[in-house]
Amino acid sequence: MAISPISGANGGSQAAFGLDFQSLLGIILTQLTYQDPLKPVDNFQFVSQLAQFSQLQQSQSLNDQITDLLAAQGASQATSLLGRTIDISASGSTLSGKVQSVSFTTGQPTVTIKTDSGQTISGVSIADISNVRL
Repeated sequence: MAISPISGANGGSQAAFGLDFQSLLGIILTQLTYQDPLKPVDNFQFVSQLAQFSQLQQSQSLNDQITDLLAAQGASQATSLLGRTIDISASGSTLSGKVQSVSFTTGQPTVTIKTDSGQTISGVSIADISNVRL
């Protein structure tokens, strides 16, 4: 049976069918407890399953750490824009403005800028920025 990682509702990774690593180990232990003593599970197969589950847990842990690292990097990048003048593309033209604030309301950093004409534009995604000036 192949097990593929999916994201859980709480943001943590879980194995297929919503089971975490501890639940999968519980299934293996239950299998060992109720196995037929005349036909035990092959040792190689058992160790192979444990190794696969261990590898799955390590992969999920690494994935969670990379996700956290990317979020921290995005936050750092966004806050480094405070006070800088940026250019964004809007309706086919380029707008310039100074970054006034950074917001994380949607989980992704967005900035609020004030243009030279006094217009305030909020909710500008970092991906929409085409140029950063001092």
